[in-house]
Amino acid sequence: MLIEIDEHSGFCFGVTTAITKAEEQLSSSDTLYCLGDIVHNGMECDRLLALGLRTINHEQLGKLRNTKVLLRAHGEPPSTYATAATNGIDIIDATCPVVLQLQKRIKQQYAQNPDAQIVIFGKPGHAEVLGLVGQTEGNAIVVADFEDVKKLDFSKDIYLYSQTTKSIDEFHRIIDYIQEHISNDCIFKSFDTICRQVANRMPNIQEFAKRHDVILFVCGRKSSNGKVLFNACKQVNENSYLVEGPEEINGDWFTNVNTVGICGATSTPKWLMESCAKAIK
Repeated sequence: MLIEIDEHSGFCFGVTTAITKAEEQLSSSDTLYCLGDIVHNGMECDRLLALGLRTINHEQLGKLRNTKVLLRAHGEPPSTYATAATNGIDIIDATCPVVLQLQKRIKQQYAQNPDAQIVIFGKPGHAEVLGLVGQTEGNAIVVADFEDVKKLDFSKDIYLYSQTTKSIDEFHRIIDYIQEHISNDCIFKSFDTICRQVANRMPNIQEFAKRHDVILFVCGRKSSNGKVLFNACKQVNENSYLVEGPEEINGDWFTNVNTVGICGATSTPKWLMESCAKAIK
């Protein structure tokens, strides 16, 4: 049986940078705090925990004093930086450059026209989205999907942005709907802020899924990006299975199978996909 690991799967640039920064700090220190899971993959978080990376939440951040805290690739709102400054916390900023640029654009737009609707196509409550909304003093409107767009006020200006890991196709559906319904007296501008390193994985992973009898998609169940990519596999190959690690693999999936493809999300480490391949063998 042929087992192939997708060469395009695995950590994106932002996640790789965050983990590298964590490892660099831990090489000279026993403990480093990280605000939220550094990556939405439990097994990778466990590996870094063994090195001394301690995950904290915002409430715990408020109680820390005079220490170092890593900000992961998802980014944070201005309030987090203010808390760190007040508490003498040294920030190690691993915010993805793509996310950082998006934060700046939204902050500038809000400052220029605070009465307009700043709309963010994204997952409510997601770490990246919270950081983006924070650039508007909490006033941005988050739309989770196409249906949510119908609730906007089309008699006011709209500036539309997207969480970096959302679907390009759905983003363009939203643009079309707003263009059709917004008042002629209002301004509507959309900004395609979807990360192409992530977006381009969709067609690549579907081609990969078509080539194999069975697809094993490896990712943490918290990963928004993972859910999107797994569904893309499932659309073209019904024999696609999502697992968090080798222990969830069911041997019955591979009966009378000639080829197996292993792929994953931007939060899936290569070593974990290799462990799954070994388990199948």
